[in-house]
Amino acid sequence: MSRPASILHVVDSLEVGGLERVVTDLAIAQQAAGSRVTVFSIADSAGFVPVLEAAGIPVLMGGKSGTLDRKVLARLRQAALGQRVQVVHAHNFVPNYYAALALLGTWRRPVLVGTCHDMGMRLGNARLRRLYRLSLLRTQRVAMVGRQVHERFVGEGYVRAEDAETLLNGIPLAPFAGSPQRREEARRRLGLGATDLVIGHVGRLVELKNQKALIECMPALVSEFPQLRLVLVGEGPTREALQAQAASLGVSDRVMLAGARHDISDLLPAFDVFALPSFTEGLSIALLEACASGLAIVATAVGGNPEVIQDGVSGRLVPVGDTAALQAALRELLASPDLRAQRGASAHAWVAAHASIEALRDAYAGFYARALGTRT
Repeated sequence: MSRPASILHVVDSLEVGGLERVVTDLAIAQQAAGSRVTVFSIADSAGFVPVLEAAGIPVLMGGKSGTLDRKVLARLRQAALGQRVQVVHAHNFVPNYYAALALLGTWRRPVLVGTCHDMGMRLGNARLRRLYRLSLLRTQRVAMVGRQVHERFVGEGYVRAEDAETLLNGIPLAPFAGSPQRREEARRRLGLGATDLVIGHVGRLVELKNQKALIECMPALVSEFPQLRLVLVGEGPTREALQAQAASLGVSDRVMLAGARHDISDLLPAFDVFALPSFTEGLSIALLEACASGLAIVATAVGGNPEVIQDGVSGRLVPVGDTAALQAALRELLASPDLRAQRGASAHAWVAAHASIEALRDAYAGFYARALGTRT
């Protein structure tokens, strides 16, 4: 498939998160396939910068210090035009309007495309919503990371149906290959015992991820499974509240807050069950990584989760906010090693067939080609 010679990805930041992870993996895969790739971060950040630079991908910082920062616009304009970029790929809402403004008035400007990585909860802000809508007038095509995201943005008139596509996220599969040795090492890293029964979760500690529902389930589950542990990998503003909740329920010794980690692929083998009780999702990279690791999964039926998990085959889907259903689904998997193995194998087979980073790279090559072929 023909690939653009030069691509500029634009992100809010490169701090550790699912969106940033997929942009990093996509950029590396595109460069390996022959495109010249640069990543522009509107805010100064670290996170995935060393990973990109180790792959030979230049990272440019905008140094944002205020709302609609003009120096960021100037730096972004220079990055796009000075390197003769063919495709500027903006990821989510602020990057989209910054890119659209930076390219205004340019002759033979690069084609601008965007990706909506989530359901757009931030668009409750009227100013951001207005700027994003205006930027879409200058955006050639928009990719959505799942059917529900597509339905939201097309159905509410943000994006014309003829300009919208649904493209699932993808991940590199090799780092998630499992083995008894990797499981043993993962448990050693986390300080877990060989006989512990472990529910794991990966995600920022924020209200929308709803980790508190997992802690709420713990007292009843511990009474049935005395070796049970809950491991929350991630950092964020709800950390203290989650610690207080665990203490109030008497399960502090069963709940581990492992903090932000860069070695997720090396930690996932420690888990027996992966849980994602979010109130909202786009298409979760953490969920794809759990599938690639062959884990049995319980997730809420929101966003792109139903496109990844087939209920009763590759995992369990529960209604959003239904803690009783979450607890029952977790209990079912914790009680049966055979069922966990069966569900995990199905999840791995699905992600290998549909959500590898190679599949994503090729899907975006076609997406770019259609944008370049229909530009005005």
